[in-house]
Amino acid sequence: MICWILVITFFCGCSLIFNGNFNQSFIAAGGVVLVMILIGLSIEVIIETLKDVRGLGTITGFITNGPELVCLIVGLLVGDVLFAASTPLGSNFMNPILLITAALVCRVFLKTLKTNWRYSLTCILLTAGLAVSFYAVPIHYHMFWVVIALAVSGVLFIKRPPEEAEESMEEEFIAKWSMIPAIVVLIFAGYFLDPVVSFASQQCHAPKGVIGFFVLATLSSWPEFKCCLALLNRRKYLAAILNITVSNITNIWLAIAGVATYFFMTGPKI
Repeated sequence: MICWILVITFFCGCSLIFNGNFNQSFIAAGGVVLVMILIGLSIEVIIETLKDVRGLGTITGFITNGPELVCLIVGLLVGDVLFAASTPLGSNFMNPILLITAALVCRVFLKTLKTNWRYSLTCILLTAGLAVSFYAVPIHYHMFWVVIALAVSGVLFIKRPPEEAEESMEEEFIAKWSMIPAIVVLIFAGYFLDPVVSFASQQCHAPKGVIGFFVLATLSSWPEFKCCLALLNRRKYLAAILNITVSNITNIWLAIAGVATYFFMTGPKI
């Protein structure tokens, strides 16, 4: 609910600052929230079907990037690489904030902080730094960014701490077949994502890349937050941390894939 209020505030605020259409911006905010809720719920269902799988933290770190992947694909389909990469890279700033918030809510902040803190801090800082550097360099130098980001993220992934085998504490699981309708809803919501974001951008006069980096990144990080709450409540501190760090690494890989695909389609200018 807080995220929804922030999204409405963002769009309506931009419309006032940049002389946009306030009423239409409010409607656009509702559309963006609705689409991202559908995407987030679809990813949540997929995660619930895998609760009994070993290495849950690492696996969910990949799966919770589903909303970012949808945003990336949509951005590439419309030929906007900055919009495509904005949501995954913006999530690299939201994820650590959500981990801290989840730890505070579960009252295990200190225990979470002490769990593999060197790796966690290094991974979070480096992945956030890569996200910033993406926008700091001209687009024709992004292939160099791809090489550096691939090397750094590869090392971080290989060096991640291993998860211990633990028996599941869940008594009930969602049926595996539930993944199929979840994927259908995910595709359906993704189809309408670009028209909704484009409409919002036109009404509030905020660039689509900015909307992706701040708004979509915030909304798309909801699966990570819920997963962290579930893992921390089960006292799986390392799994919760890996959920965030692997998610950040995967966000970098998504941006790398997006840039590489964009240059493959348009031709790099180096």
